[in-house]
This record gives sequence, structure tokens and C-alpha cells, in this order.
Amino acid sequence: MALITSDVDRFQAARPRLEAIAYRLLGSASEAEDAVQETFLRWQAADAERIEVPEAWLTKVLTNLCLNQLTSARARRETYVGRWLPEPLLVGDPMLGPADTVEQRESVSYAVLVLLERLSPNERAVYVLREAFDYPHREIADMLDITEAASQQILHRAKKHVADGKARTEIDEAAARRIVEEFLIAATSGRTEPLVRLLTQDAVAVGDGGGKVPARAKAFEGALAVAKFLRGLFKPSDAKRAYVGGAPEIHVATANGEPAIVAVVDGRVVGITCLEVTEQGIVALRSQVNPDKLVRASEQWAAADHGSPLYVL
Repeated sequence: MALITSDVDRFQAARPRLEAIAYRLLGSASEAEDAVQETFLRWQAADAERIEVPEAWLTKVLTNLCLNQLTSARARRETYVGRWLPEPLLVGDPMLGPADTVEQRESVSYAVLVLLERLSPNERAVYVLREAFDYPHREIADMLDITEAASQQILHRAKKHVADGKARTEIDEAAARRIVEEFLIAATSGRTEPLVRLLTQDAVAVGDGGGKVPARAKAFEGALAVAKFLRGLFKPSDAKRAYVGGAPEIHVATANGEPAIVAVVDGRVVGITCLEVTEQGIVALRSQVNPDKLVRASEQWAAADHGSPLYVL
């Protein structure tokens, strides 16, 4: 059934919200785009005049598509090469969605996206729809074909799982930049001691190369182990430059609301490291170097001026 112009416009008006929901549910911008496109195809095939509340209909279709995707993704990630991490999004990306409340900002932070991987598909859906988009339990129950009481119980369980693994404290952009600048000075000093002082004793460093870029599958754990790894990582070498096709320029940025280090070669983002920071220090460094998960970030990076890099490897 062909859509009239007003129906297309209605969908396009809903697209930013749908993309933001799908990204939080899937942790992947490319998969979120695919889910939203499939939602549009189903909207196109439906009788729009018979749909009383288009926003609710679209959200329900999208959410269930994402639930199916999450179920199959669990099986795929069992065969994924190395550690699977979400696709980071740079500040200003519309797919990050609303950021007016603490709950909204936390729900899309890189640290929480990692924690959401531990939840069941239903737990993740209820958490995202309630915490980030403030849907009432009545509507969530209808979307997921569960009772309102079940939705409330699932949210309670999901929030507990997230809270148990969360060590994040909000910091403003200026403070984030200072932290990353201090971190870069320490990382490029060639010494482990300055890094150890910035890290918590139980700090971890993990990376996702997707089998396409070298990334250690097992996390580095403990301040000293992480510091030694970082000291080697930030040591310039001809071999590293040859591998990535040039000398990586290191910039300070914000990704998913967290301070981040962005490595760029010839305008192409080759790595994003998100730093999870607490009052005690840097508790985690999560590096995304899988080129498939940096396409959107590279496009966004190329569209803006970022000034001179802080460091060139």
C-alpha cells in the first residue's frame, strides 16, 4: 500500500526518536538504522488510516524488531572474534537522543551500554523505554505483550543489574577535557607511575577489534597492568604507522557522554577510547578499533573542524 506524503512526513518526524531507541537497544548505529528502515517498510505496508496512535504503533514495531535482533545477536556474539563492545557515537550525533535528564544521559553512556549487554532482551527494552524515553508502564506492557505489573518488576530487576555494575559519576565537558589531557600527558611520558596515579587500583582496559584490528581479547586488570599496556600503546613506532596508514593524530572528544580519546589518520577515525571516570580516578578504558563500528564516527568527524591534535603518534 503506497503511503501518501503526510504519512511519510509523519514517519520522518518520528525517525530521530526511533533511531535513538534502536541505538540504545542494540548498541550499534548501523543495526539501529536497519531496524528503523524495516519499521518504515512495515509502516508503508500498513493501513495508516486505521492506526489510531502512529507513534505508539511505530515504537511497538521497532521495539519488537530490536528484540528479535537482540536474541539473534546473542548467538552471533558467541562467535565474535575477541571482546564485543558497542559502537561509540561522538558528541552531537542525533542518534544519541534526548539528554535532558540524568537517566537519559546515563542510558546512552558507553559504560551503561556495556552493562546493558548483561540484561535479557526484555529487561533491556523496559529499561530503555522507561528510563530514557519515559514511556509509562502501561504503554511498555502493550508494546511487549506483558502485564503492567510485569513491566514494573522487569524494570526493578534491570535497574538493579545496571546499578550493581555502575561506577560512573557525571562530570562536565570542561572537567572531562582536563582529565583526558592529563591522561595523555601521562600516557605519552614513557613512564608508568603518572598513569598509575590516574587509575583506580581495580582499573580495566578492554578493546574491540572484531578480528580485523589487533585487540587483546582478555582485559588488562589492575592499575599497573593497565599502565604498562597504555605506555606501550602510546609509544610511537614505524610499525604502528605502517599498519594504520599514517601517523595517528590524537584528539580529545566526548563520546556517549564520556571523555574520549579519538585517533585519526587522514581524516578517518581509527580508534575511540572512552574513559569511565569516578572521583577516585579512571576506572575503565574501553577502546573501539573495529573499523566497521567507526564508519559513522568517521563521517561525523569529517563534517566538523576539530582543531589541532594534542599529540601525534
